[in-house]
Amino acid sequence: QYWKEKCFALTAELLVDEAMALDYVGGVVGGNIKPTPFLCLILKMLQIQPNKDIVIEFIKNPDYKYVRALGALYLRIVGTSVECYKYLEPLYNDYRKIKYKNRQGKFELSHVDEFVDSLLREDRVCDVILPRIQKRHILEETEQLEPRVSALDDD
Repeated sequence: QYWKEKCFALTAELLVDEAMALDYVGGVVGGNIKPTPFLCLILKMLQIQPNKDIVIEFIKNPDYKYVRALGALYLRIVGTSVECYKYLEPLYNDYRKIKYKNRQGKFELSHVDEFVDSLLREDRVCDVILPRIQKRHILEETEQLEPRVSALDDD
């Protein structure tokens, strides 16, 4: 229903408005396996393939946490290993609460940093099987990435 009503004629510009209207993240829900609006927007992004600059602006958006989560998942699906670490690791410092709708249709409380951590570490997020990325330590050894500096190191 959401796909037919909201996503059918979306362009990259109109996608931003729909993303700002999101109020939870999730994959598929219920016994009839109905996709959430979050998953529908991910599919629409995969269809229209927005410019990478638009996706990076989604990720850097400080005001809308669900827009940030949408951009993060999309980048994790289509981005290279280096891009994923480069743009997603700064989100470890975003501790805002987000709602996650599980397969049973119940809401769970999570945080943006936990969502990003699952994107970088797990094989499946929001019922989407993610492509494999290289481990961070390998990218550091080949000097494609700088060693990560945690915000906790200052403490």
